Amino acid sequence: MEERSGPSTIVDVARAAGVSVATVSRALRGLDRVSPDTREKVRRVADELHYVASPTATSLASGRTRIVGVIVPFVSRWYFASMVSAIGKALRERDYQVLLFDLEQEVFGERLTLTRTMLWKRVDGVISINIPMSPEELELLSGLHVPVVSVGHHLDDRSSVGIDDSAAARTAVAHLLELGHRDIGYIGAAIESSALNETPRSRMAAAIAAMAAAGAPVRPEWVLSSDWTAENARDLAHRLLTAGGDRPTAIVCGSDEMAFGVHVAAQELGMRVPVELSIVGIDDHPLAGLFSLTTVRQDIRGQADQAVTLLLDELVTAGNVGSHSIDEDRRLTVATELVVRGSTAAIRR
Repeated sequence: MEERSGPSTIVDVARAAGVSVATVSRALRGLDRVSPDTREKVRRVADELHYVASPTATSLASGRTRIVGVIVPFVSRWYFASMVSAIGKALRERDYQVLLFDLEQEVFGERLTLTRTMLWKRVDGVISINIPMSPEELELLSGLHVPVVSVGHHLDDRSSVGIDDSAAARTAVAHLLELGHRDIGYIGAAIESSALNETPRSRMAAAIAAMAAAGAPVRPEWVLSSDWTAENARDLAHRLLTAGGDRPTAIVCGSDEMAFGVHVAAQELGMRVPVELSIVGIDDHPLAGLFSLTTVRQDIRGQADQAVTLLLDELVTAGNVGSHSIDEDRRLTVATELVVRGSTAAIRR
């Protein structure tokens, strides 16, 4: 094939393949009315000529951008960064790209408001990651007429994927109860001013209920609110473990990052983990193994794959795009798993 001095065009591909420009367009877009042999020939010629279709032209022709908007309340935290990365990989495997909308504000628990100009005619669909939305924002999403899937926080009348946060917290508490612990603290209660408190509230409420159901004392002074950072949890653990009088023999944390902070505080206070203090987290953060942290694992990649599959299913189901009614199977719960490591042990009588 002869060398070209500039980029190849669709006309060059059509001429080299011996077909019309319309056939090249249909073949490269995967549309019907093109035989398998012709489609393969066109794709081979396009590869040899290093032809890349114009995204703008493709969008105009198909009405699709092949871009999915991913909305996060902040991207600086492990869970959100990991979920965005996993969703991005899952979309790229399906020839889609991510347009990220980070709504983070300077103050923890506050976020930017979603606006129509952010998304209008820019995306084929939206994935929202653990964001409770106002009625105005939900109405805005409906007006986009694109499919919307939520991860974590469920948005009414839309598909969702997530874990059972309450079950995860109950699993963490049950593990400690089985080891004989009754004096159990909890770090990770919701900060009341936070607009992002559904997950913290669900995990805390379930942990307290599990302790109460087992007859373990629930001490309000041992249930501490946190901004869910390791640094804040470290400070809270110092306060909890040096308050005088009785102190907990175990602490459940609403996330692994907070558990790391508790672990550091215990070391700074000369306490041996797990001999004098057992610690359990939730998430299975990549550093959990380094800290030998017992935790309740959630499958980030599995949730991302499920969310992308739901979204693209709705995109190809023309009658359902943006306005389908939710069936039970459109609210998917991904299982969690207890991972026992060296941060927990049976209580010493």
